[in-house]
Amino acid sequence: MQREAGREILIEGIEKTFGATRVLKGVSIALREGEFLSLVGPSGCGKTTLLRIIAGLETADAGRITIGGRDVTRLRAADRDIAMVFQNYALYPHLTVEQNLAVPLVMRRLSALERLPLLRHLVPGQAGRRGAIATRVREAAEMLRLGHLMQRRPAQLSGGQRQRVALGRALVREPSAFLMDEPLSNLDAELRAGTRREIVELHRRAGVTTIYVTHDQVEAMTMSDRVAVMMEGELLQLGTPRQVYDDPCDLSVAGFLGSPRINTLPALATPSGVAVGPLLLPMLAEAPAGTTLTLGLRPEALSLTRDGLAATVEHLEFLGAEVLLHARLAAPDAPLVAKLPVAIAGGLRRGDAIRLGAEWPEALLFGADGKRLRTVPADRRVHA
Repeated sequence: MQREAGREILIEGIEKTFGATRVLKGVSIALREGEFLSLVGPSGCGKTTLLRIIAGLETADAGRITIGGRDVTRLRAADRDIAMVFQNYALYPHLTVEQNLAVPLVMRRLSALERLPLLRHLVPGQAGRRGAIATRVREAAEMLRLGHLMQRRPAQLSGGQRQRVALGRALVREPSAFLMDEPLSNLDAELRAGTRREIVELHRRAGVTTIYVTHDQVEAMTMSDRVAVMMEGELLQLGTPRQVYDDPCDLSVAGFLGSPRINTLPALATPSGVAVGPLLLPMLAEAPAGTTLTLGLRPEALSLTRDGLAATVEHLEFLGAEVLLHARLAAPDAPLVAKLPVAIAGGLRRGDAIRLGAEWPEALLFGADGKRLRTVPADRRVHA
């Protein structure tokens, strides 16, 4: 069921307040045609409220929503040509899968008289319209592998199957955009992984602009063309999954993305480099000497060395080919997690004394306000 790419969506300066709480603080995003964008952030950051405003289920206090060049800010949800998929599936329990898939088309394409079983035959052309609906339903069912389930009711389906029916019901309409509000949150881990792939494949085939809300960073990073990271009603960063992971603009973004979380250590700007405990790192920060900084190190960036930071092994988590090594630094006194090959770290035990190093010039620096600070190499030497 290939169709042309969905139209671009422009979100401009959206504001929303509930009571005394300012939920959205001037959020602006421009989506390209056919793009898959994830809104990701912790619970309460405003991502679902933004999605509901785009859908027309909530009204913005300020700002504008444009779809394909048409201002839809004040239009009803039914007039926006958008299909929404909810986390609770929202299926009709008394209808079969086939009937659930057909509902959106029946309501949009057939008159009230044509929907009456005993009188619909009196309306000219209704048989052709019903045939077209049946064809569209079969195409959606084939794409989502639901053909063998068409006569079952929702109670007879697994969670993953119900989610596919909900996706199919959105797909049959051929909307300008899909809006998905945490559609996988009710599935177990194995079903989530499989359904992630199905949603990405559905998006690829249908080519419809998709906005996907999730608090799960794995979903956001593995499914999206771009990721919008939201915190406390603000859009902190917008970029490709690799951009927001490798080059976070804010300590909150760096801390939210990544599992295990990024390591953070207290640091100090000096005229010769950045001091972290007894080490002077060969980088100059965009900050005056004496400024207190936060150094960020991804667990996979760390390695066992002979001249790094002294630490003691506290715990080991074996993950097959890799080990998560939890250690306590001597100076500064801080925890640190390293992701290491099992061939290198597998022989370590709790209490072992080790030294941890990294490609220090690639470390991330943040100021007291949490904003990213750029660095320039000082030299290649590390002085203990």
